[in-house]
Amino acid sequence: MKQKILISGICGFVGSTLAARLKESVEGAEIFGFDNFIRPGSELNRLELKRLGIRVQYADVRSAADIGALPAADWVVDAAANPSVLAGVDGQTSSRQLVEHNLNGTVNLVEYCKAHRAGFTLLSTSRVYAIKPLAALKVRAIKNAFQPDAKARTPGISAQGVAENFSTAAPISLYGSTKLASEALALEYGETFQFPVWINRCGVLAGAGQFGRADQGIFSFWINSWLRQRPLKYLGFGGKGFQVRDCLHPADMAPLLLKQMRVGLNAKQPRTINVSGGAASATSLAQLSAWCSRRFGAHHVETDGSSRPFDIPWMVLDSTLAKKTWGWKPASSVEKVLEEIARHAEKHPDWLDISAP
Repeated sequence: MKQKILISGICGFVGSTLAARLKESVEGAEIFGFDNFIRPGSELNRLELKRLGIRVQYADVRSAADIGALPAADWVVDAAANPSVLAGVDGQTSSRQLVEHNLNGTVNLVEYCKAHRAGFTLLSTSRVYAIKPLAALKVRAIKNAFQPDAKARTPGISAQGVAENFSTAAPISLYGSTKLASEALALEYGETFQFPVWINRCGVLAGAGQFGRADQGIFSFWINSWLRQRPLKYLGFGGKGFQVRDCLHPADMAPLLLKQMRVGLNAKQPRTINVSGGAASATSLAQLSAWCSRRFGAHHVETDGSSRPFDIPWMVLDSTLAKKTWGWKPASSVEKVLEEIARHAEKHPDWLDISAP
């Protein structure tokens, strides 16, 4: 039977990347999706998806009427979200709209799944994990990057990263709380109305074509800004750029999504897992700057020790559970991801302007 896969936010970086990879991976599958095109640059992805034979239509995930009018699908991959931890609190965006996008949107999508007996995959985030213990985490600087102090044992944290059993107690940011609430809601809907639900908590997603901004798409933003000699600044933690994140190319998730789609409602794998580049991809801003300097030449980075809400020194997700239960691991090294972004930046000198808010 021909499988129909619906992707929300299909013209965003993650949605469009997954759509293209699933199209080439699943023979005979119908990949289609919707977007509200409010993100700058999304029309560029719409044209590329059309070229690949992937159907895209307008719909707003916040609108129950829009989602209810979509054609039936066998599976829904939810890649639509406002992904910034500063959303709703930065003085420039609306907290109400954040909730409408991320939580009310989930309500509309799981209602769609209920109506069509479709499976559901929610792309969640590392930001569901508690901020206070992460901000207070004892770290030490090694090779211009923070690492957790091995002597300070914290439940749920190891050298491999933050595991699924780490605290999700508030505060986790407004953004994180919308995603955590969406996780719980999706799992309840799946259990109550008997359709499969999978929650994939993602680390930092990065790759060519990402619309780089300082609060989201940091790898793309940094590389494009460095190449164009635009102002860059190390914020917080002494202004040294030692804060660390992991890195994952969204295309690497496609094999996992396909495995999740193929198992039944009563599959024994855990419903919620971390999906990330893990410790092997962990990179600080200072290390990213060193890479950029080798690749493009020198560029000055300002220092500013002032802190921002929700800043944490180190966030690396431990995806050991995904490997054990699904046989999944990332295929792209951090070097490969960075080089892909760099080549795209060289070919698109106006990329930062296209993707500006």
